[in-house]
Amino acid sequence: MKFAIVVNEGPYNHQASDSAYQFVTHALAKGHEVLRVFFYYDGVLNANKLSAPQADDRNIVKRWSQLAQDNQIDLTVCVAAGLRRGIIDDVLAPGFRIAGIGQLIDSCIDAGRTVVFGD
Repeated sequence: MKFAIVVNEGPYNHQASDSAYQFVTHALAKGHEVLRVFFYYDGVLNANKLSAPQADDRNIVKRWSQLAQDNQIDLTVCVAAGLRRGIIDDVLAPGFRIAGIGQLIDSCIDAGRTVVFGD
């Protein structure tokens, strides 16, 4: 199965990012393909390399970056949503890239299923 994933919530104010991450890791472990993870609305905050959680907290941004590196997953940040929240190329964590909404549409067309996390 080919999946397109959409994350609409920030990394620390909602369960959506954690749930999306767990879904992607389990889907990959079962042999499924993840075409793209598209970060939209407050979800773009998952790409902020300036995020610095406490040592005893999970580092969601780093986790996504590592997942992308290990599995060649396209982590795409919506340009419009990113600009509204100060997410520009200079603050992108490794593995993330900025693109337009067309990337979301393309992955939804190519995927067998699109799974959305967050409102």
